[in-house]
Amino acid sequence: MTEQEFRTACLDRGIKLSDDQMQQFRTYTDLLIEWNEKMNLTAITEPSQIWEKHFLDSILPFADMDIRTLADIGTGAGFPGIPVKITWPDIQVTLVEPLKKRCRFLEAVKDSLQLQGLEIVPERAEEFAADHRDCFDAVCSRAVARLSILLELTAPLARPGGLIIALKGPGAQDELAAAAPALKALHLKLIRETDTSLEAGNRVNLYFEKQGLSDRRYPRNFGQIKKHPLEDDAWQK
Repeated sequence: MTEQEFRTACLDRGIKLSDDQMQQFRTYTDLLIEWNEKMNLTAITEPSQIWEKHFLDSILPFADMDIRTLADIGTGAGFPGIPVKITWPDIQVTLVEPLKKRCRFLEAVKDSLQLQGLEIVPERAEEFAADHRDCFDAVCSRAVARLSILLELTAPLARPGGLIIALKGPGAQDELAAAAPALKALHLKLIRETDTSLEAGNRVNLYFEKQGLSDRRYPRNFGQIKKHPLEDDAWQK
């Protein structure tokens, strides 16, 4: 995908990008390629693939959404949080990433792109949740963990009535079926599902509404979450 094809694909979804925003995406691309030579940020290093697999894939799930605050859990090299911030600069975005070396990259991107209203937090999701419960309009994550685990890490951060947005691949339906106990325990309801067809493959985006305050038990420490995900009776013991 070329820059112009990316811009046109966004416009087709009602997302109009300015010349300045396109330059921010170019700078982000350059930084991603440069820093990836020093640390493992992404396996996708061809600009044509970055425009589609990272940028467009990050933006499309947020088209037509009205949110003021967003937390991106396990953001890695900044996806989807930074593309969302570039595209909708008025959204206050918090990037949560436990690896400090990746956070140094994110800080470099923030400075180079002069992004205001972007916070970078070098913590694990369950640690971050301790002081940030029930406060974000939306919480998202991309390629972090299977759905039952992902929902426990993200749901406590969203405000009642807020959204959890899971960017998933073609196996989303199987993960959704297994995560039924998680939806019940975390007071979540699936309200929307979208399929995004890209040349790179199909992306399934799942949108959950949080329908009540999160139980203080969640999220558990990651060892417990991984050993006993909210998928069967074992997690209740």
